[in-house]
Amino acid sequence: MKVLGIESSCDETAAAVVEDGRNIITSVVASQVEIHARYGGVVPEVASRQHMLSIIPVIDRALGDTGIDCKDMDGIAVTYGPGLAGALLVGMNVAKTISAARNIPFVGVNHLEAHIYANWLDSDQQTMLGEENLFPCLCLIISGGHSDLVFMKGHGQFERVGKTRDDAAGEAFDKAARILGLGYPGGPVIEQAATQGKPSFQLPRAQLRDSYDFSFSGVKTALWHLAHRENIVQDDSRIADIAASFQSAIVDSVVKKTVRAAEDMGVQHILVSGGVSANKALRNALNQASPVAVHIPPIRLCTDNAAMIASCGYFHLVAGEKSSLDLDIIPSLSFMDKAAIS
Repeated sequence: MKVLGIESSCDETAAAVVEDGRNIITSVVASQVEIHARYGGVVPEVASRQHMLSIIPVIDRALGDTGIDCKDMDGIAVTYGPGLAGALLVGMNVAKTISAARNIPFVGVNHLEAHIYANWLDSDQQTMLGEENLFPCLCLIISGGHSDLVFMKGHGQFERVGKTRDDAAGEAFDKAARILGLGYPGGPVIEQAATQGKPSFQLPRAQLRDSYDFSFSGVKTALWHLAHRENIVQDDSRIADIAASFQSAIVDSVVKKTVRAAEDMGVQHILVSGGVSANKALRNALNQASPVAVHIPPIRLCTDNAAMIASCGYFHLVAGEKSSLDLDIIPSLSFMDKAAIS
């Protein structure tokens, strides 16, 4: 069963064809990072216009790479939230048009749920995730806009057990990079700077006892005061140490919460996903600290892509679920909102 996935929730325009929810036949991503870097963050109006320019060429390329025509698709999956309203509309309208014109089943996909399904996709770096004795498992979704811990009982069966109470981890990295004058996007530049330094500064970790929730606003504020004390930001070597210290604080907090949740719930698998899961320090720390198996997609599947949308859509479609063509976008869609399917 071949599913065409379309993703346009933020600043990547992407299309992919995935077979049986696991095999990536083709995956194309057009990033806008260089466009938004000059502004220090994503500008919604700019993102929407760029999606309009890129969406058809990206889909044409994805299909052209394989010689597959739209009529050969068994289903279409597209992100309907959360994300930027104008950006979501571009992907949604194109997906609906193809669905109606070709009479192909269509399903709207929650972007956060889709991130989890990056773990089901094949690659040259890892074996596809099997399902024998997998469920229940704990999912860590950690990205620029979200930091969630989700208990997954089975396909489509989720219970959110932890969330960020303020900034998401990726958002904290972006703000930290801006404070230190390192550029955008924050995650990669903080990680790069950290490789040149040592975590020699003590920054706070929010404990939030009796909760699996995260909080990163305190460490961000502490970083601001540290960076501006005695003009530390004028010293490149100290900037590297500050970046390493900040990264260590974020990683330590995420790892401790995730491992504690996994132990308390008695799961045997942790599935990690989202853009921040590309951070090597986090990947290494989780693998070292976890008493159970940790599954993390290859880096190219951690950031936004359409293959994960197609994979997630496949599991909805094989369950007999689909969306009607009057489905609307939901920019503020929560992980726990009921899927817009029938």
